Order: sequence, then C-alpha cells, then structure tokens
Amino acid sequence: MGFSSALQSRAAHEALIVRQDAELRLMETMKRSIQMKAKCDKEYAISLTAVAQQGLKIDRADEMQGSLISKSWRSYMDELDQQAKQFKLNAEQLEVVCDKLTHLSQDKRKARKAYQEEHAKIAARLNHLTDEVVRKKSEYQKHLEGYKALRTRFEENYIKAPSRSGRKLDDVRDKYQKACRKLHLTHNEYVLSITEAIEVEKDFRNVLLPGLLEHQQSVQESFILLWRNILQEAVQYGDLTADKYKEIQKRIDTLIGSINPTEEYGEFTEKYKTSPTTPLLFQFDETLIQDIPGKLQSSTLTVDNLTVDWLRNRLQELEGAVRDCQEKQLKMIEHVNGGSPVANGSIISNGSNTSNGIQSNKDSLCRQSKDLNALRCQEKQKQKLVDMIKCALNEVGCEELPSGCDDDLTLEQNFIENGYNNEQQQRSNSTSSPGLGIMNELMRRGGVLTLLRGRGRHFKRKSTPQPATPMTRSRQGRFNKLQPRSQSLGSLSISLSTNRPLYEEEWFHGVLPREEVVRLLNNDGDFLVRETIRNEESQIVLSVCWNGHKHFIVQTTSEGNFRFEGPPFASIQELIMHQYHSELPVTVKSGSILRRPVCRERWELSNDDVVLLERIGRGNFGDVYKAKLKSTKLDVAVKTCRMTLPDEQKRKFLQEGRILKQYDHPNIVKLIGICVQKQPIMIVMELVLGGSLLTYLRKNSNGLTTRQQMGMCRDAAAGMRYLESKNCIHRDLAARNCLVDLEHSVKISDFGMSREEEEYIVSDGMKQIPVKWTAPEALNFGKYTSLCDVWSYGILMWEIFSKGDTPYSGMTNSRARERIDTGYRMPTPKSTPEEMYRLMLQCWAADAESRPHFDEIYNVVDALILRLDNSH
Repeated sequence: MGFSSALQSRAAHEALIVRQDAELRLMETMKRSIQMKAKCDKEYAISLTAVAQQGLKIDRADEMQGSLISKSWRSYMDELDQQAKQFKLNAEQLEVVCDKLTHLSQDKRKARKAYQEEHAKIAARLNHLTDEVVRKKSEYQKHLEGYKALRTRFEENYIKAPSRSGRKLDDVRDKYQKACRKLHLTHNEYVLSITEAIEVEKDFRNVLLPGLLEHQQSVQESFILLWRNILQEAVQYGDLTADKYKEIQKRIDTLIGSINPTEEYGEFTEKYKTSPTTPLLFQFDETLIQDIPGKLQSSTLTVDNLTVDWLRNRLQELEGAVRDCQEKQLKMIEHVNGGSPVANGSIISNGSNTSNGIQSNKDSLCRQSKDLNALRCQEKQKQKLVDMIKCALNEVGCEELPSGCDDDLTLEQNFIENGYNNEQQQRSNSTSSPGLGIMNELMRRGGVLTLLRGRGRHFKRKSTPQPATPMTRSRQGRFNKLQPRSQSLGSLSISLSTNRPLYEEEWFHGVLPREEVVRLLNNDGDFLVRETIRNEESQIVLSVCWNGHKHFIVQTTSEGNFRFEGPPFASIQELIMHQYHSELPVTVKSGSILRRPVCRERWELSNDDVVLLERIGRGNFGDVYKAKLKSTKLDVAVKTCRMTLPDEQKRKFLQEGRILKQYDHPNIVKLIGICVQKQPIMIVMELVLGGSLLTYLRKNSNGLTTRQQMGMCRDAAAGMRYLESKNCIHRDLAARNCLVDLEHSVKISDFGMSREEEEYIVSDGMKQIPVKWTAPEALNFGKYTSLCDVWSYGILMWEIFSKGDTPYSGMTNSRARERIDTGYRMPTPKSTPEEMYRLMLQCWAADAESRPHFDEIYNVVDALILRLDNSH
C-alpha cells in the first residue's frame, strides 16, 4: 500500500507532516543518548588507562625478573591499556555517528520543507483556477446586467425614432452592440476557464498529487535506510564482545536488522488510509443565459463576428503553449537518456560509509518522472482548449459568420412572435413581458408589419424572459408582534418589535464561533443567528441543524432589505420570523426548515452590561481589565480578545470560557460569563483582589510563614484534585497562573492551554510551551496526562517555598531540559519542611506512573498542616 493511493486527503497530508515531526524528535532523542554514551565511554577509557598505569608501577621490578606472575600481571595491564584505547576509539566513532545523525536530521527537515512547498504549489494551482472560475462568473453577471440595460434602452429609442435612424439611435445601437461583444467574450472566457479547471482538477487527483506522494514515499524510505545504517554503526561501536554482553548484543542486532524501509510506513498508511479525493464539479451556470435570446449556449463556445478574432488569437497562444510543453518534455527525456545526473547537488548514498545525503539515483529519476508528468498534464490541459476552439471554428467556417448582436429586426420579430396585449392590459398587468408593451405601441402606430416585410429576412424564434412576480401585499406588510406557530417553543415565546436591535434578540448569539454554534444545535430544526467577520466585513449568518449543520449568509438587496431565496424583508427579525412561520426551506437545495430557536445560554452576557474601569494586566490575546457589571454592580475581571486576531486565535481565547463555565470550586477561578454580542469578545470572571500568586510571593517574601506556604500548596492541590476528577489537564500550572484573594487562598486560573481529556497528544507543535514547568514525557513525546500537571505542581511548590524565585535559575530552557534528562532535580529551597521537599521529588519522578495523584497529594499536605497546627 503506497502514499499515492492512500494519503490523498488533507487529513492524511497533515498526518504525514506530524509523522515527520515525530521522526525528527526521535532522531534528537537518539542523538542525545548516543552523545551521552560516547561521553561515558571516554570517561571509562581514561579510568582504565589510569588503572593500567597504576598497575605497571611495580617497585624493584628487577627482583621479580623471570617471575611468571609478574609477566602475567604486566600483560594483563597492557591488555587493559589496549582495552582503554579501544573504548576511546569507539567513543570517537560514536561521535562520528552523532554527526551523521545530525546531517540526516538536517536533510530530513529540508525534504519535509520541499514536500510541503510542492504540495502547496500544486494545491494553489487548483485553488487559483477555482477562484478564476468564480471571478469569470462574476464578470459574466456584470456584463450580463450591462447588456440587459443597454438592450432595454435600445428598444425604447428604437420605438421613439420616427425613421428608425438618427444620431441618437445609432449611438445607442453602437453601445448595445459593444455590450453584446463584451458579453460574448466573457461567455467564452468563462467556458474556457471551466474547461481548464476541469482538466487541472483531474490531473491534480490522478497525476500530480499521486506523483508527489509517490516521490515523498521514496524519499522517506531512503531516510529509513540511512537511519538503519546509522543505528547499525552505533551498535557496532558499542559491542564489548564479552560473554555477558553477547546475548544482549545479539538481541540488539536482531532488532536493528528487522528495520525494513518498505514496511516502515505500513501501519501508518493503514491508520490514515482514506478514499481518493472527491472530484470537484465544474459546471456552467445555466441561469446566466436563461433570459438571453440568441446563440449563447452553456459550455459551448460562441463563434460570431464579435468573437472570431479573439478566438483565433487565443488559439495561437494555446498552440504555442502546447509546443513549449512538448519541447520541454523532449529535452527532459534526452537529458535522462543521455546520462544519470543527480540534480541540485544531491549526494548518492552507498551504505553506511558514505555521507548522509538523501538522494539516490532512484530518487532523482522519481523526481524527474514527477516533473515530466506535470509537463504532460499542462500539455493535455492546453490541448483540450485548443481542440475545443478548433472544433468551434470548423463548425462555423470562416466565410459567413453569424451576427453576434440582436439587431432591431430580431427584436421586432420577437415582439411579433410573442403576441401582444392592448395598452390598457399592459398598464394593469405588472407581470407582462416588457417586449409586449413595445409591441403594443408599434401596432398602435401601424407600422410594424410594413417594416418587417420591407426587410425581407428570416429569424429564429426566441423566448422572451419573464420577470419575477413581485411580493404580494401580505408579504410586504410589517409584523408588530409574531407568535410561534404552536404558540410556544417549550417555555419560549418569540416577539418582534421593529424598534428592537438585533443583538437584543434571545436567538442572536453575536460573534460566537462556529464550533460553539455547532455544539448548541443538536436536533433537526434547531437554529440561531450569529455574526461573522469576513475580509474585515461583518455578515449575519443563520445556522441550522438539518442533516448536519448548515450556515446561510443573510443576503442584502440593493434596496437595503434582507433575504435568502424567498422574498426580501426590511429587517432580519422579520426575515427569520417569515422562515419560521411559513415552514419553507431556507434554500430549496438544503431543505433546512426552522423549528426551534436556540436562545443564548445564561453565561452569554451582553457587552453593554460590562463597564471597563481600568487595565490591570495583559494576556496572550489582549488586555485584562477591572470592570463592573451594570446589572449587579459586581466588580469583575475581564479578559478581552483583540479584534484583529484571526478566527483560530479567537476560538482558542473562548476555549477558556467554555472549560470554566462547567466548574465550581473555591480554588478554581469562577467564570461569570462571556460577551460575544459585539466586538471585542470578552471573558468575565470573578475579580481576585490579591492578584498573581507569583507577584504576591515576591512582594510578601519577608512576611510569609511556613504555615501560609503549606496552605497555598493545599489550596492548589485541592483545585487540581477537582480538575483531575473532571478529566481536565491544565498544561500550564505555575505561580504566574494562580491568583490569591485577600485571605491568602489560592485559585487556579488561566485555562488557555487546558484540555478536557484523560490523555492529550500535541499535534500543533511545541511552541510557547513553558519548558521549565513541563514534564519530560510531554516535552519529548508531546503526551500530556494529569500526571504531567503533577510534575508542574512540584515546580509550583518549589516556587511557593522559594518565595517566587525562577526555577532552574541561570539555565536556559535547553540546558535545564538536558540536566533533567540526566537525573538532575532542583535542591530544596531554604526553610522548606523535609516532608514537603520529599513530596516535590515524588512529583518529579521520571516515570510518570510513579508520581502521586492529586488526591494523594492533597491528603499528604493536609495531614502535614494538621500536624503542624497540633504541634503549636
């Protein structure tokens, strides 16, 4: 099973990137371990040399002349010295192995980057053409509107002109013909862009993406081969050959030898196996030409006097592009047949004795094959457009081209064939064709038939478009008050006032992110209205649960009204009520029907109810303020989210509120609500007047007693015990993220990195991770459990008893990480009770399963406090 057939989806692509990151982390772990072994071997060699030199210092050696035991001893010491030299040599070779592993890691990073860039490049090509199709359609609609307007103007001037000629009529006719030309040219561009998009998308799925993935698999397997060779070298220089090591060495050789590059990704590919990507459907929008009489046909090029020159020029350009692709292919084929160069300075690997370059002859040929496939796809795409234009030109020929513009006779013939109504009917019936009114006027004057007979030409019958029926009076009426169709929605009744702002409606949820909206809509027919910001422009969205979750942008008409597919309304409230009462689908395609409005949850507050007083801090997403609630006069703390942040960051900001709203514990900071009705988004929490625990420890370092410090540790343990019972992993427990009230009680805060899972694996990199507070297994493997919080709690205890000192002071993050991996633990802070330091060391156990859980930690600290209180 290969990459090209199994890993085409976006999720599989991202999983492949994550897999490569994990392999790079594994390489770093291997490198550190081999470096440590080389260091140990060197130190052992020095010790052995010292032993041998000491053993050769035999006093009065001449007295032992001829002694067999002396000779044996000297030989033994010489062998020890030789063994020391061998250990030193092995250590030096292990350092060479580390260098190779470093180069391999660098090459692997480059290969990963090249894969990401190539994947993005071919995906961008498809996205560009998709956008181009949309743009061409938009142009089509624009020219279509201009064409219609000029056509109407031409009809009016033609009727008014007494002799069917004149300067004004000629000017109008000229503008009308130009609009026809623009429309037809735009039509052809739209058809060509759709055709090209279809070909590009087909090649993306069948050739380019599989080719890239196949090449990537070859590169990855080449890495595995080199990686195995490096490991075999490392094992070779660690073989001591003694009997007690032989069995271990045999097992190691068996394990290392079992690495098979072709099987390395078998389980990974099976796990992320997906079906081939679903083809994107590019179709001509036939609604564009429904009411256009004439020769414009869907997905068909129009060849007439307006477009023939443009088509011929376009044909020449495309034929030139096809020739260029063919020439490039020939050169590439000749280059491959003439030799086997290794492109871009790639190094050919030939076993473990060569350098760590990643490209082999196979890799180079695979890349050249991929490039050749890309050229063939380009040639095929352009050739498709060439054939389409040639076919259109051949069908018409070049002698007598059809007219590209409806002339005045064509319009008049349409009027005659469509019949006519009298003038009174035209005035009273707003649904009549606009062409009929013109025909009535011509018939009244009595000159139409004579005019037609005089021209003596024949025309094809064309249908006259009918305008949409206007809204009835009942739909135009405005409702003062709307009741639900069953008089109640549970205990909810919906009322509507034309003077009431939208943000006051209970079913309007402001800028609540889509993830939160999906969580609220559970049953078919559940709906709510929200606001979203796209391209710095606000849009109102109706979200409905109906065979999944669907989101409809409220359309604004040129008159300032609001609509979906049905009639427009003066306010969004009236539009929603109409959809609800009528029980009509929001759109015919979706079939979504509004049945039950979902009102704001109790913790969704109004922005206007929060009065910001003063800034008291700064967070990752924005400023933190002291504020007051108008409704209760309660002082609160408010975290704000900068309006310029992308939606992904806003979702992360609201994650803290989503987690906190379900927790209630005296040692967890309380959520009062979130404000999403307007910008900026805000999280409203209880105001803890003592501020940050870290700042409190540093300001009050001289006045803190051991009893108070132990009480702080107990408070933090109580809060974390509660979180552990809720399967919540905090991931950022530290003194800076705890608050202190006026009674010295500690509250856990800042849940921005928290996850409600028993085990959480980091998938978005390890950026902004607090290294000195994070457990080794989380740093090395990205694996978080509640026992990782236990490690962080040990650091928090150390901060409390050191009265706000910085952990691992004087060490960089990387240095602290290295020292921890070798077994280093921070010494006890001054005046720390022995039992509390012993608890810290238990929290810092290298094996996560050996650490105590928070329930046990709380009981230990509580018992120590009780004993301290009784002793006084």
